[in-house]
Amino acid sequence: MLCLSLFVQSAFISGPAFQHTELPQRHAALSMAESIVKLGTRGSPLALAQAYETKKRLAAAFPEELGSDDAVEIKVIKTTGDMVLDKALKDVGGKGLFTKELDVQLLNGDVDICVHSMKDVPTWLVPGTILPCNLEREDTRDAWISASGGSIADLPAGSVIGTASLRRQAQLLAKNPGLKCVNFRGNVQTRLRKLDEKVVDGTLLALAGLKRMDMTKHLTSVLEFDDMLPAVAQGAIGIQCRENDEKIMKFLDALTHVPTKQAVDCERAFLAALDGNCRTPIAGQAKVLEDGSLTFRGLISKPDGSSMFTTTRTGAAVDAVAIGRDAGEELRAKCGDDMTEFFCGEEIAPEPVSSFTGKKTDGLGNYVA
Repeated sequence: MLCLSLFVQSAFISGPAFQHTELPQRHAALSMAESIVKLGTRGSPLALAQAYETKKRLAAAFPEELGSDDAVEIKVIKTTGDMVLDKALKDVGGKGLFTKELDVQLLNGDVDICVHSMKDVPTWLVPGTILPCNLEREDTRDAWISASGGSIADLPAGSVIGTASLRRQAQLLAKNPGLKCVNFRGNVQTRLRKLDEKVVDGTLLALAGLKRMDMTKHLTSVLEFDDMLPAVAQGAIGIQCRENDEKIMKFLDALTHVPTKQAVDCERAFLAALDGNCRTPIAGQAKVLEDGSLTFRGLISKPDGSSMFTTTRTGAAVDAVAIGRDAGEELRAKCGDDMTEFFCGEEIAPEPVSSFTGKKTDGLGNYVA
């Protein structure tokens, strides 16, 4: 807003018809301008990067309506998931912790849209809201970041991996049961700081987040699907709005990347069929090909990686939801009658004391005596 005001002031001063009485009137009118779209977001660096990307795309698609800097207002909303970092997600309410405060402000009319990392969005949306828009997807793969620079395959037994994801833990332990996974939460910057403190030997992050924040210099290697099948909807940005909001839907329709939405819809249908959440090691990836077909790979596992089922599907992209649902129902049947029994098992251990300072972590990137 300050940059815009200085730009306006400079334009008036340099213009040949500038009059001293005109600038305050114009500046007052600019300051009093009401934003056309109020955008709600979490406050992490990655969330803000995604919010500003959305704002940029709205301005490009609707330059006359949304081209000015104050046409789209970004409102940072703190969520419980951002504030409670010393516990595993499953112990404090699951994925909804990253979205419920945004849901409230959306339904109250305090914001018009909410921008999310799609893998953080619960399968079932709050009534009265819809999620009609996905921006074009980033690379969906996981990135391995090692304190020593070595690969996962080279890790000796007893090595400690920092991750809050049961999906990642299960796939790691399936290949190397001697590894130990410990709870590792916080934003990307916090996790990298913990890695520098040598709390763990390595960690896994979504490659998409590192790319969006221009932080790929930190990664050691990129994991292919055969080594680590990514989370459902990983790498996708979703935009949520209220039902029947025609003004907002006009804007979001122009931003939607149809192949991304079809792939994400397929993956989320797979997750819904399994009643999946952060307590369940589930992975799923769909891709829409140039000929309009869709391919899908899905996986479920016990938390310790001792039992794992996989499936693949191909079909028309227009049938994305049906393909995902069918794949989920197949794996659900393989689990037997009791899904809860299948998914029970080894939990992710609490984050250890720092091997560098010898102090316990507070879960916020700092250590306490």
